[in-house]
Amino acid sequence: MKTSPGNTNFGLNNKFYMLSQNNLKTVQVATRNQKLEARLAFFKKAILTNELTYMRTIVSAADREVTIKEKPTGKLRKMLMFASNNYLGLATHPHVVASVKKAIDNYGCGIGGPPLLNGYIKLIEETEERLAALKGKEAALLFSSGFMANLGAVTALAQANDVIIYDELSHASFYDGIKSTKARAVMFPHNNFLALEAKLAMHSDCSGSAFVCVEGVYSMDGNIARLDLIAAICKKYKAILIVDDAHGTGVLGEGGRGTASLLDCSNDVDITMGTFSKVFATCGGFLIGSGDMINYLRFHARPYVFSASIPPTVVAAVLGGLDVMEQEPWLRLQLLNNAQYAIKKLEPFGFCATPEAAIIALKLPEGMNIRKASWLFHEKNIFINPIEYPAVPISRQRFRISLMATHTKEDINKLAEAVEEVWNDSNAYTF
Repeated sequence: MKTSPGNTNFGLNNKFYMLSQNNLKTVQVATRNQKLEARLAFFKKAILTNELTYMRTIVSAADREVTIKEKPTGKLRKMLMFASNNYLGLATHPHVVASVKKAIDNYGCGIGGPPLLNGYIKLIEETEERLAALKGKEAALLFSSGFMANLGAVTALAQANDVIIYDELSHASFYDGIKSTKARAVMFPHNNFLALEAKLAMHSDCSGSAFVCVEGVYSMDGNIARLDLIAAICKKYKAILIVDDAHGTGVLGEGGRGTASLLDCSNDVDITMGTFSKVFATCGGFLIGSGDMINYLRFHARPYVFSASIPPTVVAAVLGGLDVMEQEPWLRLQLLNNAQYAIKKLEPFGFCATPEAAIIALKLPEGMNIRKASWLFHEKNIFINPIEYPAVPISRQRFRISLMATHTKEDINKLAEAVEEVWNDSNAYTF
């Protein structure tokens, strides 16, 4: 059967082709071992021509309400934003905006060089010092993204005689970092501390170092790692603990210090990774640890050594955000209150895991077509993220909601009403 332009025959039956229109995995299976031209053609017909709710063009500031331009009509639509990690509303905070404008006046828009050469400006130095102080550590270094920070840490530290033990729900950047090393990689079931200890005990006699990689807040489920228990296990087996606290920094713990602060084990975390794309609502990432560890990473983390420094506008936004976190602690409390209110309103519809931060993952009802449901949310002016394969397994696709301090109870009520309507709408299901 011909299923794409160019007379390319994939030999697929109608049922399989219809399935492929609804998720990426079946497209990948259908085009496995095909030449690139065939893969591109099939993907275009199976996915892109049916896509309505990805890459919606936003034409307003990132706030609790945004204006998007619909494709292909060009019509403008105002929507409540429940898909942004702009947790404290810093993207539009007057102090942050003023900090960025001042940085442009003083430093221009870019640097044009790597940090080890000409790319290390005073704003970067100050940001590293402030972030290290926030986490109670000696030093920090900045990357072009959180992804690069994780990739840089793992690839710089792990060698062939080492072992890396990681939670199965670790971020893709951890996975890619692990795949790029020659170290032995061992996965343990999500948040299963007994399994983690068993894996460490099994590999305690390796000739190198043992690294344990976990997240503070798991981005797809919204639950947290028991870092206090994990840190105790790592200490017992002399393992190095690396925590990706992208979604915990600025949200949890005293003053927004993160998940380890919440669980009173900050001193027991060897390396913390964070990102500026979450609470700071910009781009970039960072690593924090001892002075010796950070100095080693400056010269060994390839994404740091061989990338240009992040621009002055970004670090100015982060510095401004740190100011706001210190001067307006009520924002974080408002965020957590909003999260608790939303959890109570959405509990009847089913969670993928118990929400413990500002992320709520809604489990799909049986038979729901996530793309049809996503469009129904869009029509109700509710912007939330459909999370599909390969971000999660096919069987665990979900809608992920991110709360902000700037959301009102009325906003959250409208969200809950929309979820109830979509859950009960027969048009959201594949029959």
